[in-house]
Amino acid sequence: QVQLVESGGGLVQPGGSLTLSCTASGTDISGYVMAWFRQAPGKRREVVATSYTYGEPMFPDSVKGRFTFWRDNAKNTVYLQMNNLKPDDTAVYYCHGRQTEVYWGRGTQVTVSS
Repeated sequence: QVQLVESGGGLVQPGGSLTLSCTASGTDISGYVMAWFRQAPGKRREVVATSYTYGEPMFPDSVKGRFTFWRDNAKNTVYLQMNNLKPDDTAVYYCHGRQTEVYWGRGTQVTVSS
């Protein structure tokens, strides 16, 4: 059974940083497209970072330059470092993995507030 488990969310002040991690079990993520999505209350889920099995990660303009995404295939874990956080970044952040099937984590709450 494949599971993705996120951690690292929390409350942070505007301008602060957080690093999220997502550890997979039951599969080897090295052949997976891995991504982070987020969903704010009343809004649609949106992608904030995508890591293919080749090339550099991709980011939407809303987070480009502030978010960094990397994977450690040896640990079966992906990470999302978020810098210069803004109140608009407040959301539940979900880990996503896909190969022949799609998997989602349960999410971790990130709240940016003073």
